[in-house]
Amino acid sequence: MGMLSEFRQFAIKGNMIDMAVGIVIGAAFGRIVSSLVNDIIMPPLGLAIGGVDFSELAVVLKKATDEAAAVTINYGAFIQTIVDFLIVALAIFVAIKVITAMKRKEEEKPAQPPKPSEEVLLLREIRDSLDKP
Repeated sequence: MGMLSEFRQFAIKGNMIDMAVGIVIGAAFGRIVSSLVNDIIMPPLGLAIGGVDFSELAVVLKKATDEAAAVTINYGAFIQTIVDFLIVALAIFVAIKVITAMKRKEEEKPAQPPKPSEEVLLLREIRDSLDKP
């Protein structure tokens, strides 16, 4: 079996497609969370702290010159990334919690007993008819 046909079988499997869809949705969710943090959460938080824009927070190690840009440690961007991560982690935690609760409810439902076979039904009829006087 050639490498191309093996790759085709691998790529066509349902798990591969599910994973690709999950990655695309995850990337879109990441952009939504970044927008939520940058545009909704951080501005009021910065205002509450005294008008600080977190994306501008940095430590200048070397000032800019005509020939080179400034060398900075952008810890404000790092703080925003941490908030992004915490929101994504919280969302995943809640989603897993909901899915687990739903699975538990499914497992708790009593399973319907299997329907008796035709032979068992026939034997019951015979038994019931013999019990009648």
